Amino acid sequence: MPPPLVDSPKCPRCSLVGICLPDEVNLLRIGVEHPSTSSIQDNVSPPPVSTAGQRTDPRRLVPARDDRLAVYVQGQGHSVGLKGEVLEIRDKGKVINEARLMEISQLSLFGNVQLSAQALRELAAREVPIVHLSYGGWLNAVTTPPPHKNIELRRRQFATAADPALCLRLARAFVSGKIRNTRTLLRRNARALPAGVLYQLAATRRRAGDAELLEQLLGIEGTAAREYFAHFARMFKPGDDARAPAFELTSRNRRPPRDPVNALLSFLYALLTKEMMVTLIGVGFDPYLGFYHQPRYGRPALALDLMEEFRPLVADSVAIGIINNGELRPSDFIARAGAVALTDSGRRRVIDAYERRLDTLVTHPRFGYAVSYRRIFEVQARLLARFLLGEIEAYPAFCTR
Repeated sequence: MPPPLVDSPKCPRCSLVGICLPDEVNLLRIGVEHPSTSSIQDNVSPPPVSTAGQRTDPRRLVPARDDRLAVYVQGQGHSVGLKGEVLEIRDKGKVINEARLMEISQLSLFGNVQLSAQALRELAAREVPIVHLSYGGWLNAVTTPPPHKNIELRRRQFATAADPALCLRLARAFVSGKIRNTRTLLRRNARALPAGVLYQLAATRRRAGDAELLEQLLGIEGTAAREYFAHFARMFKPGDDARAPAFELTSRNRRPPRDPVNALLSFLYALLTKEMMVTLIGVGFDPYLGFYHQPRYGRPALALDLMEEFRPLVADSVAIGIINNGELRPSDFIARAGAVALTDSGRRRVIDAYERRLDTLVTHPRFGYAVSYRRIFEVQARLLARFLLGEIEAYPAFCTR
């Protein structure tokens, strides 16, 4: 591809501007950030200037939100069929809901949900990904049209994955961004946080930025995660005696989760993994080949890489919000054989809150314009592609102030 134009009046009318990201790429080539933010090293950067000495604030050349909506079907025994330009969700042959094809961005099917061949063919023709999840939310498969045409990006992805030095550079950015965002979430929301916790997380983030091996980085991330989850429950509002024990968390556990908060986090992380899979496939990546998470059969390693910095900002934030707002109650969970899971009604509330979070407008810390989190996922994936293609010198992790 040719390099992006610099401050061109043609860009706002170009249909490829959301792929090219001309202002963002040119700003990152300069090597400084937006003046209203601080850098990954916590020092304030000077206002961005071009080589001509003029200010180069990025223009927001793409819509702040995606007008299309994600469709979730979790009723066991439901079927999805096609009638003209409308997707119909049916229960025992009776239409209970519908969605216009032109308004659908993705279709997520939980458990035993049938999809007609006609609907599958039409969704594939419109390049709408179909995500197949287990009843509990584990990602099983993604149905898409033929692979993305950007074969050069996948070639660079595979070449980078074979280079330990480049993998380490990217892994440092992913982990440093995650630790910084967990620290920010605790600083904003935790009650009676013990002295030194924020300092320890800041020191851990600096160690992550200086790690010399992936194995060392894994240990640093684990240390930060233990410190973070040890104080996670301090972000919950104090409740009555009947409610408080249900929403306590002292450590992270999974496979299976053994308490309501861990069950909630596991479900939200599964939704976030799904979202990253859809984003990466749309950009042209192979989501199963990562740089920090090493390849393993059936594991979407690159999706797990890219979601690291968004775990606290999206998934953890949703969990804290719906508990503090009283949207979830202990009755929304079911315990069986030492494992805890969400009920059908509980999952619906979580999906609603998750989609609201993705639709929230947030000011991008590097570019200074407001876009939704779902848009930010795509921007970050495309910036990762720009790094692999050699257009920018480093991958910029998304970190809020």
